[in-house]
Amino acid sequence: MQALDALEHKLSSYLDTSQVKKVIRAYEFAEKYHKGQERQSGDPYIIHPIAVAHILADMHMDHETLMAALLHDVIEDTPATKSQLTWRFGRTVSTMVDAVSKLTEIEFSSKAEQQAESFQKMTLAMAKDIRIVLVKLADRLHNMRTLGVLAPEKRRRIARETLDIYAPLAQRLGLNDMRVEFEDLGFAALHPLRHRRLREAIRATRGNRKEIVTEIQATIEMRLEVEDIQAQVTGREKHLWSIYQKMKGKKKSFKDIMDVYAFRIVVPTVDECYRVLGVIHNLYKPVPGEFKDYIAIPKANGYQSLHTVLVGMHGVPIEVQIRTEDMDAMANYGIAAHWLYKSGAEDEANHARANRWVKGLLDLQRQAGNSLEFIEHVKADLFPDEVYVFTPKGQIIELPSGATAVDFAYAVHTEVGNSCVACQVNGQLAPLSQALQSGDKVKIITTKNAQPNPAWLNFVTTAKARSAIRHFLKNQQHEESVDLGKRLLDRALQSFGSSYKQIRKSQIKRLLKETGAPTFETILQQIGLGSRVAYAVANLLVPETKRKPADSAKSINSPVLIDSADGLLLSYARCCHPIPGDLIMGHLSPGRGLVVHQETCNNLNEIRLNPEKCIPLSWSPAVDGEFLSELRVEVAAERGIIAILASRVTEQNATIEQIRVNERDAQTNIVTLTLKVKNRIHLANIMRRIRTLKSVQKVARNKN
Repeated sequence: MQALDALEHKLSSYLDTSQVKKVIRAYEFAEKYHKGQERQSGDPYIIHPIAVAHILADMHMDHETLMAALLHDVIEDTPATKSQLTWRFGRTVSTMVDAVSKLTEIEFSSKAEQQAESFQKMTLAMAKDIRIVLVKLADRLHNMRTLGVLAPEKRRRIARETLDIYAPLAQRLGLNDMRVEFEDLGFAALHPLRHRRLREAIRATRGNRKEIVTEIQATIEMRLEVEDIQAQVTGREKHLWSIYQKMKGKKKSFKDIMDVYAFRIVVPTVDECYRVLGVIHNLYKPVPGEFKDYIAIPKANGYQSLHTVLVGMHGVPIEVQIRTEDMDAMANYGIAAHWLYKSGAEDEANHARANRWVKGLLDLQRQAGNSLEFIEHVKADLFPDEVYVFTPKGQIIELPSGATAVDFAYAVHTEVGNSCVACQVNGQLAPLSQALQSGDKVKIITTKNAQPNPAWLNFVTTAKARSAIRHFLKNQQHEESVDLGKRLLDRALQSFGSSYKQIRKSQIKRLLKETGAPTFETILQQIGLGSRVAYAVANLLVPETKRKPADSAKSINSPVLIDSADGLLLSYARCCHPIPGDLIMGHLSPGRGLVVHQETCNNLNEIRLNPEKCIPLSWSPAVDGEFLSELRVEVAAERGIIAILASRVTEQNATIEQIRVNERDAQTNIVTLTLKVKNRIHLANIMRRIRTLKSVQKVARNKN
């Protein structure tokens, strides 16, 4: 009852009497249904929903959120139904309770996939109503505060989940106070001994720190008074988890981190923030490169503040944050400050920013193949440090630290990312993999028929880019495998006097029944990927009784045309390096699709015995791209010969991928050059140029 009275008193300070009554009605309903239930600590269960409501009341959340908080476990743990809640408290409250219940169903599951499913559900819930997640975060916070009664193994698991997902989520939504508490409670549960040692070390150093903090604070206050600036100056202590992370990440000792003194200065207006900055920089020397203006360019979660690092008295480093009261509320309560302070346009912008992030999560969810892939994307994106870069028109794009031009391209638009071929950073051509710095002006160069490169996945950092690239490659592989499957099936059908165009629906129906495949497209894809033989499928489609003599012009020996250097389902054998102009043959490798060899390649000897797997190929007249080839060059062992060889190759517009040098004897070296060439004529020109060198004794192509 005491907890309820305290809650009622808290609510009366900012809610209407009628709204407070509705919250009390929700409490009465929850108490009735939870009667007789106990928590693991032995306390009555109703204590938990009241505690969750208290956490949300501190954020000045609206009455519907508080009703949902009090009722959040009734659907799951009691006989109460969603329709009962709708009838008594309205659709909004019942929908919120139902959503929170669904999130809790998989609460402490140890399986990563189930955790990921749970997080996916939370994303959908956030998109509908962001208050649902605030209830969920408050629920998790109270559970973390009462973690002590659980078994150590379960405690550690919940702590790890909290540090991995809930703390970054609270930070992403700007709930700084909640994040700090999540991190410290999680740290204490996950590493109790380290937590205790660190806390004791801080207590031991606090004595002499207090004097320095008081001295610096007094100096700052006095100077601001002289300048006639009203400000609230407070010395801040770093919390345990951030000290631990800095010691671990930056490999610094406890003393180095505790030597930094942090202050927050809160003033009435934005103008005064910049005035205070000037005063502080006059008072103490600023450290170059350590000033950050998050007022002009807010962080993705709406956080705004001026950050600067100074060298104070006695040479100690001082970190200072300068912000307005509204910004301070936003920093501590984040998205909840929308309810705490109805502060107009700026606040709406912060709310919109959080909603935009949530909408982005939904796009990721649609593109991800499964929940584990989704959570892998989101974890990377939850809260990295940011860099701020500019489009050619001066628009600001915020990206995580380490982001590249490809991340930037996808941040602008998925289509820009998909068709990106090069970039200019500050007017200069730069590699797509180069990490961008704050203030860079980035221009993306696109072409119509370009497509994402699988190698980009090695360096992109944003979830949006990684997800969009994977999505495109999956789709493209599907399309290419279906297309190759059609061509191979057509070829197989021609040996029975039929063709792909002559297949009837009744034949497809019978085929699906016999193979158990869900669709005809799946069968074509399997043929293209090499996991199903085209000849066997043709055999099922055209029974012996309906076969006609094969059209000799289009028999099974008619070649498949190869027209590109890079298809996702075409790979070129590394044993013989086929290039346009060579006689070629292919075979289907499960999962890899069509592997192209030179016709004379020894590795085809066994496959030649199986005509169903061995496919005649020929180069299309319009074949395009660069193909790998290998040259074996015998040269006299002279200084600088490798450089001369390399220059001869580049003169012919070829790229050297690799150079290997083996010593044959004291006078001769064997140099193996792996090159990228267009065709046999291009390779012949290169060989001719190399032969003209005096030091070269022999040059030949490695064919096997």
